[in-house]
Amino acid sequence: MSEQQIPQQPPVENMTFEAALAELEQIVGSLETGSTALEDSITAYERGTILKKHCESKLSEAQAKIEKININSDGTVSTAPFEEQE
Repeated sequence: MSEQQIPQQPPVENMTFEAALAELEQIVGSLETGSTALEDSITAYERGTILKKHCESKLSEAQAKIEKININSDGTVSTAPFEEQE
């Protein structure tokens, strides 16, 4: 018998947010079906954890770049750093 070849996965740190999120969604879907072997599920879960952290990091970077647009009382427009709502 020949072993099934697992496709080479790109390094997470080189992935875009969209690519990482798409792979994460695929992993979650696969794990939810329960049709994956235990060892493969563990490997997928570990990769999913790394992808989740990568996506969170990318979102934090994007949020840091967002500026809030303010319209001043005199009608002029200015920007200020985005402040996270708590």
